[in-house]
Amino acid sequence: MTATRPPVLVACAHGTRSPAGRRLVAELALAARELRPGLDTTAAFVDVQPPTVADVVAGLAAAGRAAVVVPLLLSGGYHVHVDIADAVAAADGVVATRALGPDPRLVEVLADRLLQAGADPRDPRTAVVLAAAGSSDPRSVADVEDTAALLQRSWAGPVTTGYGSAARPPVADAVSDARRAGAARVVVAAYLLAPGHFADKLAGAGADAVTAPLLPDARIAAVLLDRYDAARG
Repeated sequence: MTATRPPVLVACAHGTRSPAGRRLVAELALAARELRPGLDTTAAFVDVQPPTVADVVAGLAAAGRAAVVVPLLLSGGYHVHVDIADAVAAADGVVATRALGPDPRLVEVLADRLLQAGADPRDPRTAVVLAAAGSSDPRSVADVEDTAALLQRSWAGPVTTGYGSAARPPVADAVSDARRAGAARVVVAAYLLAPGHFADKLAGAGADAVTAPLLPDARIAAVLLDRYDAARG
């Protein structure tokens, strides 16, 4: 009797022109495969670079392969609820998971990046601005706010949110607001998976320090596999 092949894990990222960003996203999918030997993985994108998630999903469905699309996105906005959802709806045997965030492990990575940037979690006058790419979808904004609330549990100073586009306030405004509220030091926590367009803009936001993006980190590959397993279950 032949064992049923597990669904292909389609790691669906936003897409970026940054060579470093592309490398780190590719390495994330490889890390998931190393944690789960024998698992078939492939990449797809919703913007900027090919192949599109619609093309990848259609190709797997035509080949008779079941698949689970895991958005390599930190919140559930338009790309999750429209682009990926539409691609999955058009294909038999393919399902999609929720975004990677919110998740306590992502918050742990954020906290580590803040420490690496020299921020003191015990200092009530060190404010953190959690900087996300931004979305006009209120569900995405809610996910980012939930992540900020999780980070606030382990941070003495205020934790607020700022966005690169679409949502408000912009990151630079959030930094200014934190200073006006009395912060002696403001650190931007880049709530981004990898280097790219939005990460490059953070240096001009006026903060005292900016953290590195979340990748590389093995905990993110574990979140990726948990999303995959939940969809299979």
